Amino acid sequence: MANDILTLTGSAVSQVQRIMQLRDEEKPAIGLRIGVKNAGCSGMTYSMDFATEEDPNDEIIELDDLKILIDPAAIMFLIGTELDYKEEKLSSGFVFNNPNVTSTCGCGESFTV
Repeated sequence: MANDILTLTGSAVSQVQRIMQLRDEEKPAIGLRIGVKNAGCSGMTYSMDFATEEDPNDEIIELDDLKILIDPAAIMFLIGTELDYKEEKLSSGFVFNNPNVTSTCGCGESFTV
């Protein structure tokens, strides 16, 4: 599931598809929107949300029946990043493996590039 900007592991694709199927909202989601925002103690955090419409400037990655929409402002911070989904004994969640990160905060919620 490769793209120059963002790669998704099979585990991440499966989990996003599962969540999309479980979503029960008035306006259906067309995909998953991924971005980066200024927040946290290290400066930036990743954002993930359901996309209900495309922005003409979005970078779009299509994987089978899954559409990933990347906020254009986030592209330069995500190039080469892998999105994975990990399940461990006491936790589970999406993990961004970003080669551009130079430091992270102690809690792991924010990063610097």
